[in-house]
Amino acid sequence: MKVLSVVGNRPQFIKSAPVSAALREAGIEEVGLHTGQHWDHELSDVFYDELGLPEPRHRLDLHTADAEAMRPAIARVLGEERPDWTLVYGDTNSTLAGAEAAEDGGVPVAHVEAGLRSGDLSMPEERNRIAVDATAALLLCPDEGSRETLAREGVPGRIDVVGDVMRDALDLFLPIAMRTPSPYEEPYAALTLHRAANTEPEQLRRIVDEVNRTGWTFVFPVHPRTRRVLDEHGILLASTVQPIAPLGYLEMLALVSGASRVVTDSGGLQKEAFWLGIPCITLRPSTEWVDTVRVGANTLVDPADPHELAAALAAAQFPADAPPLYGDGHAAERVAASLAAHG
Repeated sequence: MKVLSVVGNRPQFIKSAPVSAALREAGIEEVGLHTGQHWDHELSDVFYDELGLPEPRHRLDLHTADAEAMRPAIARVLGEERPDWTLVYGDTNSTLAGAEAAEDGGVPVAHVEAGLRSGDLSMPEERNRIAVDATAALLLCPDEGSRETLAREGVPGRIDVVGDVMRDALDLFLPIAMRTPSPYEEPYAALTLHRAANTEPEQLRRIVDEVNRTGWTFVFPVHPRTRRVLDEHGILLASTVQPIAPLGYLEMLALVSGASRVVTDSGGLQKEAFWLGIPCITLRPSTEWVDTVRVGANTLVDPADPHELAAALAAAQFPADAPPLYGDGHAAERVAASLAAHG
């Protein structure tokens, strides 16, 4: 059996690491394709070095997030490799382009993180999730809630609940990350901002102004897109906000594990904060990881009006009775088994 794994951005590199290992152990041939959606070394190649990922056989190097630009290039690779499955992850434009190219080429699609919904159709990621799930032949869900969502939507593909592969990655790499102590003086909050809506100049200015006003100490790995908007529009960070270069996955795990709070607009960091027992404030009006909010580990602050950020920081506590969420660290094995069983 041959699987073409389509990845293009930072979270997908992390998710693919345990899955690649599980595919090898199951005797399944994996062909890697890197779309080039993230192409900065800090957001791309460093993960191959750091996580021990096999080099992708195909690097498109498109340097774009445009799904329509990726689609014909992925189609050419599919024609060359003729895989049994196309495996896509999450909700990015690389996910959508991979799924659409595979559908056009008659190759069945398996979708990792199927069934997640934030309920916010203004988010491109939400539209991508719905579109990919509607065409996937195999829907690999992180939890029962996602399975129930897909059942309500009446998707035609087979639904398997496998757990969350990011939990597998955290269990695998956290002990390595913790070998090097965090160099940042505690207490601090870890801050990340990268989503397109939050890096619109006026939106980013509102968020940064509120971050500055809180008086909290933040360590802020700055995404290249965010850095460009900060610089081009003269958006200044307070002295309590320490900007640093983007971090690799291991360094980021160490940063988050040493933080007293996480403030983010990332989907993956919401889960990682939960698994590490760190209270999270999410700068989004909605989240696909609704259970983290339901159990009191995550607080949503609308970035269009972020005046509640200071109060959310002050009130945030990780619940002592938080239940286990999103898997047991064996999701990648179930992904490989599901592909093998239904190939």
